[in-house]
Amino acid sequence: MARHNLDAAYITKPVSIAYLTGFHAEPFERLMALAVRPDRATLIVPALEQEKASRHADQAEVVSWRDGQDGYALVRMALEGCAEVGVEKEHLTLQAAEMLIARTSTREMVDAGPEIRRLRRTKNQVELDKLARAAAITDAVGSEVIDLLRPGQTELEISVMIGAAIGDHGGTLSFESLVQSGPNSALPHVRPTSRKLGVGDFVLLDFGAAFDGYLADTTRMAVVGGPSDKHREIHSLVLAAHDAAIAAVRAGTTTGAVDAAARQVIEAAGMGDRFFHRTGHGLGLEAHEDPSLDPGSATVLEAGMVFTIEPGVYIPGWGGVRIEDDLVVERSGCRMLTSGDRSLRVISEH
Repeated sequence: MARHNLDAAYITKPVSIAYLTGFHAEPFERLMALAVRPDRATLIVPALEQEKASRHADQAEVVSWRDGQDGYALVRMALEGCAEVGVEKEHLTLQAAEMLIARTSTREMVDAGPEIRRLRRTKNQVELDKLARAAAITDAVGSEVIDLLRPGQTELEISVMIGAAIGDHGGTLSFESLVQSGPNSALPHVRPTSRKLGVGDFVLLDFGAAFDGYLADTTRMAVVGGPSDKHREIHSLVLAAHDAAIAAVRAGTTTGAVDAAARQVIEAAGMGDRFFHRTGHGLGLEAHEDPSLDPGSATVLEAGMVFTIEPGVYIPGWGGVRIEDDLVVERSGCRMLTSGDRSLRVISEH
């Protein structure tokens, strides 16, 4: 704020509010905002969140509004006299921005989103401990669920099994678990269906546990019945790319260099056109955050950054393989957060 001569910051993205205050909530259509001034901070919440906010946001004054009341009256008071205000342009809607100008003394809005993302990009020890706990739950659930898989189960049934197991271990779902079998495993983001597992199917499980707001994200592979040479070949290729990317991670290198390490392995095998997404993404309070490991990306890795490594090869109409782990960057390399079995697990035909 000082660098940009801002009178205040007006933060509206729930995950940013959670990061800055420790208060997690999803307001849906209701107004929720954090107004930060040099001498004070005001957290404006719907009345049904006031008690929870007061317990967690001890560095901000918590004020609330009830349904039917004018929440922007609280915004006007919090930003009184503030002409230049930092906002998160990626989150603030045009309607909300117009309301801010109409109802307060705001005259210029400067994008504060990049600064908040910069702060969140490297994790402190408290955050790393929560991420490690989320990863440990995820590893345990992966081992348990794969042992329970059988032909005839549907993708939807298995997705529910994963959610229940995460709850049993004291976590919550990071995101809707993806279970993809047979040809569906070649469609990276297809949601679980009523398709039943059959002999010869690849089974891709992409899931994660969250612990105290911090998320894990992993992908493991299995095959129903004895794997064919093709099953083994594709899985081994992706695992080699996965390991090459991890070996490239260290503070001072770039996100693009890590992506290139994985991509070169797959391209050398003549499968480059079947690897059509980035090698990984940042992880923390969101399943996808900075940094992004895109081809050619120039972000310099710093100690404390946390992200996934997840190369994949997808063959339309047959199946696909993705192997995904979470890690934290260290000065001379990296430390794995997830450590579950990455081998191609075999599901009994009986």
